Amino acid sequence: MDTTFWALTAAGLVTGFSKFSTGGMGLIILPILTIAFPGPEAVAILVPMYIATDVMAVSSYRSQISWKTLLRIIPIAFIGIIIGTYLLAHLDNDSFTTMLGVLIISMLTLSIWIDISKSTFLQRPIVIQCISFLAGIVTTIANAAGPLISILLLDQKLSKESYVATRAWTFMIINVLKLPMLMAIGLMNMEIAKHSLVAFPPLIIGAMIGYYVLKKLNLNQFKWLIRIMATIAAIKLLVF
Repeated sequence: MDTTFWALTAAGLVTGFSKFSTGGMGLIILPILTIAFPGPEAVAILVPMYIATDVMAVSSYRSQISWKTLLRIIPIAFIGIIIGTYLLAHLDNDSFTTMLGVLIISMLTLSIWIDISKSTFLQRPIVIQCISFLAGIVTTIANAAGPLISILLLDQKLSKESYVATRAWTFMIINVLKLPMLMAIGLMNMEIAKHSLVAFPPLIIGAMIGYYVLKKLNLNQFKWLIRIMATIAAIKLLVF
């Protein structure tokens, strides 16, 4: 099998596993795809995969959604998506790879800060708007806005069930909004859609594996393993 098939298979497995286990693996999925697709088209390939897992997730979390929080995030994030789409349309392969590496390092740093910080400043409306805007840009360019969305939701005093439901719906809405934007700049087309379809069977397998092994994982150790892998991927993107 060629590199394209294996990159799509690995990306599908990791995407499904991440959505239905611990999460937090989004930072290594795009670097996997860039092995076969070194340019912005890698972002477009991932969007249908993410929407598929989002639909699975929201079907399990149809209640306890904080619509108030969603309405704070989505409109401003959509403006960020527009800006991110413009940037994506004007990035060559080398610039895209460099920016991706920088964003991964930034999101890793942020995710660690989330774990250790006890700050409550994120409840301020202006801060919510700024981070929502940045999340829209980051998710469009690198599909790596997980830490930004998490940092927003964790500080909104939501119950565990409401946090999970609101997070799932936030990502589904954002990913659906990205589709027409990617179509408009020519990154989403039938050829890209065919590549995404190749990843769907391993995506389902990854979801099943993630669901069944979740209880056996040491979540803290697993989280740091993912961070180490993402750091290696980012260094590879920046150096090589």
